[in-house]
Amino acid sequence: MKTVLTNKNISIRTRKRALECYIEPILMYGCEAWTISNQTQKKLEATEMWFLRRMLRISWTAKKTNDTVLEEAHTTRLLISKIRKRQATFFGHVMRREKLENLVTTGMLEGKRSRGKQREKLIEGLTDWLKAGKSLEAIETTKDRKKWRTMIANAVKQGT
Repeated sequence: MKTVLTNKNISIRTRKRALECYIEPILMYGCEAWTISNQTQKKLEATEMWFLRRMLRISWTAKKTNDTVLEEAHTTRLLISKIRKRQATFFGHVMRREKLENLVTTGMLEGKRSRGKQREKLIEGLTDWLKAGKSLEAIETTKDRKKWRTMIANAVKQGT
């Protein structure tokens, strides 16, 4: 895909569309189950910028800021919000099923907790993104599909 994505004879709009259709699905494979820490988020944003810089043939030694690159590409950072939307949609689906996946996803399994700092749960990342307050409120909201979709749409619209 490098020859297509870096070809100056093809419009930037078409090259971005090719990136969205062929590269991003590979990158986001299985993202519904990821817990995104700050470090992971920075790496994903850096990857997104790397793709854009390669498409525009901007060398890493060129002193251009990410904002300048985004302006040249006529776009904004969308990768994290796409991943979060997919996670929220999947989470709502799992919560409505009320099976074993529900227990695993919420982390409400019986037994002792391991020593050390506890791992971040998917629900914690989603409640922060959705600004839902407490995780129990988010779980209850998933029962009403229309309300859950509205909550996701508002979070995507805010672009966080």
